[in-house]
Amino acid sequence: MPERLPRIDGVMFDVDGTLLLSDRALGNYELLPGAVATLSALRERGVPFVLLTNGSAYAPAEQAARLRQIGLPVEDREMITPSSVAADHMRRHGISRVLVLGVRGVAHALVQAGIEARFTGEPQASDVEAVYVGWHPHCGMPDIETACHALWGGAKLYVASNVPFFATKQGRSMGYSCAIVAAIRRMAKVPMILTGKPSPHALRFVARTLGRPVKSIAVVGDDPLVEIVMARRGGAIALAVTSGMTSRAQWRRQRRTHRPHRVLGALPQLLRYLP
Repeated sequence: MPERLPRIDGVMFDVDGTLLLSDRALGNYELLPGAVATLSALRERGVPFVLLTNGSAYAPAEQAARLRQIGLPVEDREMITPSSVAADHMRRHGISRVLVLGVRGVAHALVQAGIEARFTGEPQASDVEAVYVGWHPHCGMPDIETACHALWGGAKLYVASNVPFFATKQGRSMGYSCAIVAAIRRMAKVPMILTGKPSPHALRFVARTLGRPVKSIAVVGDDPLVEIVMARRGGAIALAVTSGMTSRAQWRRQRRTHRPHRVLGALPQLLRYLP
């Protein structure tokens, strides 16, 4: 028997594989069926929603603008990236100087929060309180070495995404951050603070943004190791799609901690579970 669903008062959507597919360069978006209709219906019903991507290449407002260009009805305040969560967590813990391993867009939310962002090659790049690893397709050994020196000096390691793969038009694509972090942690022997999915920090940030308790939030995604695990561990409602990383047959084979409360045959089926 399927588990009984609690009341849904807010929704968090994954992006890649759930609402759209992009190419490997994070562009050339293709909206997935039902994405526009579902968000529009939520807006009409007054049900708050946010989009949480593990992508950190663009500032949240820039990413929202890019999605609006292809017709997705999302406002700037409804777009969340791991950098949004990282900036919030760092500010709460008094961190003011950060070495950023990533493109300039990775640091935008940090700078907006009043945190000084430094990059490899800049003066005193390793004299920081934290290292933040985001989207960095051209990461090289100087970046990794600078990060290790900062960590050996006592800096904390923050990570935007530790997911090895994500869905694109070309199929499963590698998450660069996962590989970079693996190299850094092999050398520096330090724990990491994850700010993207499936981090509990991310889910709590979503709840604060929506103004709803976690238990009433539906987390909609395509990856059992990312969105579904985050929802299950955090006490949210896990809803799965079959448009990205995972087929319906694969969802059925998941163990309980990776299994959604419901698998949506199409994204608009989400609306059936709303009050």
